[in-house]
Amino acid sequence: MTRFRTVLFDLDGTLIDHFAAIHRSYAHTLPQLGLPAPTLEQVRAAVGGGLENAMRNFVPESRLAEALNIYRPFWEVHMLEDVEPLPGAVELLCALHTRGIVCAVLTNKHGPSSRAICDHLHLTPYLSAIIGATDTPWLKPQPEFTRYALERLHAEASTTLLVGDSPFDVQAAQAAGLPCWAVTTGTHNAEELRAARADKVFASLGEMATDLGVG
Repeated sequence: MTRFRTVLFDLDGTLIDHFAAIHRSYAHTLPQLGLPAPTLEQVRAAVGGGLENAMRNFVPESRLAEALNIYRPFWEVHMLEDVEPLPGAVELLCALHTRGIVCAVLTNKHGPSSRAICDHLHLTPYLSAIIGATDTPWLKPQPEFTRYALERLHAEASTTLLVGDSPFDVQAAQAAGLPCWAVTTGTHNAEELRAARADKVFASLGEMATDLGVG
């Protein structure tokens, strides 16, 4: 049985596949600014640090506000299209929840959007909190963001695991004194995640479940 009492999950690329909808929103936004629509791979490489930081990969700072004003309304309408749990996500959350382990989402994705998506995918019953961008002044990897989640969940760093798919997640865990187990189902491959010093790297959540003792 796992020694962890709390598990903090990233959302995009970790629990859910939402890249098609995210790419569609960028493809809608950038041509209206006279810029080329990005490829799916370009979008995958850009996300992880929050919408504003991701958008800076495609537009100059002087046009950031304009781009966000186009992106956000489109996103609000279309964000529940083409989103699905990654293989093993529901099973892992259910198994941990059944064993009394506190699960929560800690994401740089917009908080209200994250909660709507988790509701839509029926993940919310397994989650004690869904914390995202705009819910606090912070984002990963700022240590205050992770500490806020621990305080809200009445959790201790010594018995908490952070699960993610990017160096942002690894850095967030390290800054707060947590181990980070990473999956290659999102934005980075195993070599990149090991270089970022993830404690363990898995090809899937199902593989991770076995290592947690709940598979």
